[in-house]
Amino acid sequence: MASFILQRLVTLIATLLGASAVVFVVLEVLPGNAAQVLLGPDAAPEAVAALAAQLGLDQPALVRYGQWMAGLLTGRLGDSHAYSAPVLDLIAERLALTVPLALLSMLLTCALALPALKALLLPALALAVVKAAILARITRSAVLDVLREDFVRTARAKGLTRRAALWGHVLRNAMIPVITVMGLQFANLLAGTIVVENVFYLPGLGRLIFQSIANRDLVVVRNCVMLLAAMVVLVNFVVDLLYAAIDPRVKARGP
Repeated sequence: MASFILQRLVTLIATLLGASAVVFVVLEVLPGNAAQVLLGPDAAPEAVAALAAQLGLDQPALVRYGQWMAGLLTGRLGDSHAYSAPVLDLIAERLALTVPLALLSMLLTCALALPALKALLLPALALAVVKAAILARITRSAVLDVLREDFVRTARAKGLTRRAALWGHVLRNAMIPVITVMGLQFANLLAGTIVVENVFYLPGLGRLIFQSIANRDLVVVRNCVMLLAAMVVLVNFVVDLLYAAIDPRVKARGP
C-alpha cells in the first residue's frame, strides 16, 4: 500500500508541475499589458514602463516563473493589482463560497438531499441536475454488469438473499466506475462554478477569476487557476486511493 501511495504522490507532483508550467505559459501569451490596463490607455509610456518595473513585469519569464513557484511553496502569492489586497486573502475569502457550492452540488448529484444552505439552492441545482442523471445511469449499468458475474451467481447459490448479495458483493465491485465518474464530476463542478457564480452573481472564486481576467490582474488569475488545477489533481489522487481501498487488485496491479 505504501508503494502504491508513493507512486501516486509522484504522479500528483509531476502533474502539478506540468499544470503550473501550462498556466504560466498561457497567461504569458495573452495580449495586453497589466501596467497599461491599470494606468489606462492614455497613460504615458514612461509611467507604464515604471509601473511594469515595479510589478516585476520587466524581468525574464523564467525568473518570474521561479519566483511564482517559490511563492506557491511558501504561501506568498503576492498582491492583487486590482483589489490592492494579498492574493491569499482574496482566494481564502472566495473559497468560503465556492467550496460549499461545489460540495452541495455533489451532494445533490448523489442523493438529491437539500441542506439548509438555501442561498445556494438554485445555483447548486443548476450544476447538479444533469450530473445526477449521468451518475444514476452509470450506477445502474455498473450494477447490472456485476450482477451477471459468476461470483454473484455462486453467492446466490450458497443461499445469500438478493439484498445480501447486492450490498455485500455487487455494490463494492460496481463502485469503481461510479467513483471514477464522481471524481470527474466533482472536478468539473469546481470549474463549472466559474459560469454559475457569474450567472447568479455570487462572490466566489469563479467570479474572482472572471473579474481578474477583465482587469488583467494576472497575479490573481495565475494563482486561482493553479489552485483549481491542484484541487482537480487532488480529487483524482483521492479517487486512486479509494480504488485501492475498494478493490485490492488495483494496488497489487500498480500504475
